Amino acid sequence: MIYQFFQWLAKEHLRFPGAGLFQFITFRVMIALILSLIISTVYGKKIIQFLQKKQLGESVRDLGLAGEQMKKGTPTMGGIIIILAILIPTLLLADLHKVYIRLMLLCTVWLGAIGFIDDYLKIRAKRIAKEKGIDYKKTDADGLAGRFKIFGQVMLGIIVGAALYFTPSVVVKREVISTQNSLVKSNSNVKYDTVIVDGKKRVFVNAKTIITTIPFVKGHEFNYAKLLPKSMEDYAYIVYILIVIFIVTAVSNGANITDGLDGLATGVSAIIGICLGIFAYVSGNIKFAEYLNIMYIPNLGELSIFIAAFVGACIGFLWYNSYPAQVFMGDTGSLALGGIIAALAIIVRKELLIPIFCMVFLVENLSVMIQVSYFKYTKRKYGEGRRVFLMSPLHHHYQKKGFHESKIAVRFWIVTILSVALAIVTLKLR
Repeated sequence: MIYQFFQWLAKEHLRFPGAGLFQFITFRVMIALILSLIISTVYGKKIIQFLQKKQLGESVRDLGLAGEQMKKGTPTMGGIIIILAILIPTLLLADLHKVYIRLMLLCTVWLGAIGFIDDYLKIRAKRIAKEKGIDYKKTDADGLAGRFKIFGQVMLGIIVGAALYFTPSVVVKREVISTQNSLVKSNSNVKYDTVIVDGKKRVFVNAKTIITTIPFVKGHEFNYAKLLPKSMEDYAYIVYILIVIFIVTAVSNGANITDGLDGLATGVSAIIGICLGIFAYVSGNIKFAEYLNIMYIPNLGELSIFIAAFVGACIGFLWYNSYPAQVFMGDTGSLALGGIIAALAIIVRKELLIPIFCMVFLVENLSVMIQVSYFKYTKRKYGEGRRVFLMSPLHHHYQKKGFHESKIAVRFWIVTILSVALAIVTLKLR
């Protein structure tokens, strides 16, 4: 909004002093970062006070964990702070005509709304129990049914996948050395563009979005159409959309599961956001893309404004969410954070690197799956369920072992920094 206004002010017949600054993406990125930090810290305090006033406090399960009772009554639904700190700077500073910006705004609101409904239903169940004089004990059944969450995530995956495939402006450019180029051979619908780089004319092929980055491979690219027989390559978009659905659902739920300790999911998401910002920058810059020999993706510049707001919102929220937390993000925040990370990774064509830079989310997810599967297996075989971990997700296992939750959170942040560094290194490590 402000961006469009200053564009108008910068026109020749007006030439308003300073209006030209808003033409520079770097300037708008820094403003977006600062604005998101201000919203999440300064106005975040007011939102927390409002949540306290409305008695939207967390009901903690009796899991036998250290410091558990201290958390009781801490305001939840703090994800509203994160969502506002992302949406407001993006709406003000980004070019809303860009499809990537529209998609990211949709992801934020969509999954934030699903999480909000889930949190609201849990709070309502607590109030009903209080009115009836019943000792309330929190359970998963109090919130939004799992099938409805999955349905919402699947629908979002379909929208994101279809938009990225069918929108004409969403292309990947790869320089053509010869007509035998692998991208040309693998896709009969390619179009060519001539781009002037450093005064030299270069020919690029506009490839469909079913092409992605694959780590540790010399060619560094993978076309999802190769998963199908040649006669069915025209239907590759179906495979692509199914993969997008899986990624959005898995990462969103992974972030939700990770959100179990003060500052854990918030810090991990901020670090991953920085990683995705680097990916967006190098993929959107033709010179860096050429140096790293990765695909060049036009129009990623505006996405950096959204990413800056995302990182700023997470860091600002950490001001109140670090131990001891003054507010919890709830499903309102965790589902949105996971969905945003998934959608960003898909847009910058780094979705196959998710197991690396989202290692913490992956391990947390796997710990739950292993625990549940092994418990059911041993119960059938021995008549008594056994466990691999003292408790799942994994962060609770370390709590049971006596580690302080702030130490666990910081160590998980360090693991994320290492996994992010490895993901960035894979751009050159073939």
